[in-house]
Amino acid sequence: MSSTDSPNRISWPYLIAALVSLIGLGDAIYLSVQDLTGQTLRCTIVSGCNEVLSSPYAHIGAFPLAALGAIAYFTVFSLSILAAFGYGFTKPLLAMLIAAMFLTTLWLLYLQAFVIHHFCQYCLLSAAVTTILTVLVLIASRVGRSRVI
Repeated sequence: MSSTDSPNRISWPYLIAALVSLIGLGDAIYLSVQDLTGQTLRCTIVSGCNEVLSSPYAHIGAFPLAALGAIAYFTVFSLSILAAFGYGFTKPLLAMLIAAMFLTTLWLLYLQAFVIHHFCQYCLLSAAVTTILTVLVLIASRVGRSRVI
């Protein structure tokens, strides 16, 4: 633990980030299972899920991008729990991972809007989760700095 972290204090922004990451993890696992089993998705809010998820951008080689998302969300969950309980070494790792996820989200939103011309509700959920995680980690870093003084 760092010298500014108290072992009895929980960092709520990181704990909330851990809980929010479980939403992204569930979404990504669902998409991965659907992809790996070849099932078609039911889109209830927008109608472009199958177009987005059958596009060449939905895989890296044969590996589903959703599976990579599941790995990322699980890692965010793990690092957030550690950060919430004062393990300061995880905070820069978490910040770098979420920054990479946020930049990837922006790229994928661009692809949906301007290249594929369809949106996937599950992808939009993931984008919302990643944006919320970005905001939470920014808040946590600000809160952490203000306690140092």
